[in-house]
Amino acid sequence: MISTRRALVAAVRQAQVGVWLPVAALATTVATVVVGAALLGTSGYLISRAAERPPIMALGIAMVLVRAFSVARAILRYLERLTSHELALGALARLRAGFVARLIPLVPAGLPRVRAADLMSRFTADVDQLQELFLRGLLPPVAAVVVIGLAGSAAAIMLPAAGAALVIVLVAFAMLVPLTTWAVARSAGQHQAHARAVLSMRIVDVLEGAPDIVAWGTRQAHIAAVADADATLVRLGRRDAYAGGLAAGLGGLGAQLAALVVLIVAVPAVRAGRLDGVLLAALVLMALAVFETLTPLPVAAQNLSACGQAAQRLEDCVDRPIPIVDPFVPTTPGPGRTLTLRGARVSFAPDAPPVLDGIDLELRWGRAVAIVGPSGSGKTTLCEVLARLRDVDAGEVLLDGIPLARLCQSDVRRAVTLVPQDAYLFPTTIAANLRIARPDATERELCEALERAGLAEWVGSLADGLETQVGQDGALLSGGERQRLTLARGLLAPGGLLVLDEPTSHLDAESEAAFLDDAHRAGVSARTGLCVVTHRLAGMDRFDEIIVVDAGHVRERGTHAELLEAGGWYASMVSATAV
Repeated sequence: MISTRRALVAAVRQAQVGVWLPVAALATTVATVVVGAALLGTSGYLISRAAERPPIMALGIAMVLVRAFSVARAILRYLERLTSHELALGALARLRAGFVARLIPLVPAGLPRVRAADLMSRFTADVDQLQELFLRGLLPPVAAVVVIGLAGSAAAIMLPAAGAALVIVLVAFAMLVPLTTWAVARSAGQHQAHARAVLSMRIVDVLEGAPDIVAWGTRQAHIAAVADADATLVRLGRRDAYAGGLAAGLGGLGAQLAALVVLIVAVPAVRAGRLDGVLLAALVLMALAVFETLTPLPVAAQNLSACGQAAQRLEDCVDRPIPIVDPFVPTTPGPGRTLTLRGARVSFAPDAPPVLDGIDLELRWGRAVAIVGPSGSGKTTLCEVLARLRDVDAGEVLLDGIPLARLCQSDVRRAVTLVPQDAYLFPTTIAANLRIARPDATERELCEALERAGLAEWVGSLADGLETQVGQDGALLSGGERQRLTLARGLLAPGGLLVLDEPTSHLDAESEAAFLDDAHRAGVSARTGLCVVTHRLAGMDRFDEIIVVDAGHVRERGTHAELLEAGGWYASMVSATAV
C-alpha cells in the first residue's frame, strides 16, 4: 500500500496548481489578516488617544487610516476568497480529470478485484475531499507562519518584550491546538473514508438488487446492513464534530490568553515609561486580531489527515501497472483483413490456472464465425484479447501479420469493434448512445445503423424518435431493443471486424433467430466481418465456421454440418438442446 505522504505528494503534483495562484492566495490571505490587525490596532490607538482630548487635527491620520484599513480589508477579503476558491476548485477539476484519465487504461484487466461501488465512492467522495487540500489544508499553516512573524515584528517595534511574548503564545497555540485536535480525531479520520465506501457499496447493492431482494424476502436484512454502515459513519462524524468543538474552544481561550500575556508584559512597561500608554490598546487588540490566522489550523490538521486518507485510497486504486500500453514507435497498420491468434495464453494471476491456454485461430474479414462453448470456458476473455482490452501472457495476436503490441490501441479498435455482453447504455437519448461509437455521426448515419440492426421501424414509431430517452442502463427498453441498440452502436463504430459477446443471452428463441439474421446480414455485408461469441447454439448454420472453446482450449472447429457429423462436444450439446 502506498504511504499517505507519497499519496499527498502525488495529489499535489496531479492538481497542477502552478506557482502564481498559490502565491496570490497566500498573499491575499496574509494581507487580509495583517490589515485586520492594523485596523484593530489603529482603532485601539485612536480610542486611547481620543480619551486624552487632543486637538481634532491630532487624530486626523488615525481616523483616515481606520477608514482606509476598513475598505482595504473588505477588498482583500473578496480577493482572498476569489483566489483561494479558484485555487481549490481548479485543483479539484484537474484532480478529477487526472484520476479518471489514470483509471481508464486500467479497465478491465488492471482492476480485477475493485467493486464498481467502491470506485464510485473513491472518485466522488474521496476526490471531493481533496478540494480541501489547498484551501483548508496547506494554505492555513503557511499563512500562519508568515502572520506570526509579521505580528511579532510589529509588536517588537513597540515593545520588544511584548513581541517575544506574543510570538511564544502564538507558536505554542499554533502547535498544541492542532496536535490535540488531530489526536482526538485521528482514529475517526482514518476510518471515515472506508466507512463512507462501505455505505456507498451497501446502498448500490440495494438499488441494483432491489427486485431480487424483494423476491427473496431479504429486505429487512439489507436495510439493517445499510443502517449499520450509516451508524458507523455517523459515529465517526460525531467524533470529528467533537474535535471541531474542542478546537473552537481552545482557539477562543488562546486569543484571550494572548491578550492577557501582552497586558502582563506591557502594563509594567507603561508604568516605567518604556511604552506610551496610548499604544497599550493597540498591542492588545492587534494580538486578538492576529489570532484569526490560528483559528483554521485545527481544521487544517483534520483536513490534511482526511485528504491523506482520500489520496491514499485513490492512489491505491490507480497506481498500478497499466496492462495495455502503446509502443513508443508504433507500426503503421495494414488494411485489416485477418486477425490471428497463435498459442495465446492468458492467466488472471501468476499462480492461477490459465483462462486461455494455447489458443490458435484465424478470423478473416468477409466471413461470419461463431465461437461457442460452455460458461466459464474463457470466451469473454478471448473477446477482450481480440479487441486488445487484454494482452496475452504467452503466444501472439496478429492483425494482418503485425503483432498487436506493435500497433496503437486506437488502430486496433479501428479494425476490431467489440460489443460486450453487458454493454452499458447511458441514461440519455438513443442518438447520444449511438454517438458514443462515433461522436461526429450524422443523423442519416445513425438511421442507417439502426436500419442494419433492425431498429429503424421501431425508432420511427416513437414520438421523440432518436431523441427518445432510454433510461438508466436501458431500463426503458425491452431486452431485444436493448441488444439491437448496442448492435447498432457497434455497427456505427469504424472497426472492420464486429465481435459480439453473448449478444442473445437475454432474448427468447424467436427474438434470437431474428437478431442473428440481422447481425449476420449487417455484420458481413456492411462491416466485412462478424464474430459472435456465445454459449447458445441456435442458428449456428448461418456461420461459415464454428470454433468450440472449452476450458481455455480449442476443442473443435468446422461448419455446423461438419461438427454434427464429427459427433463431438458440439454434436452432443446440439442434441441435448433439441431434446
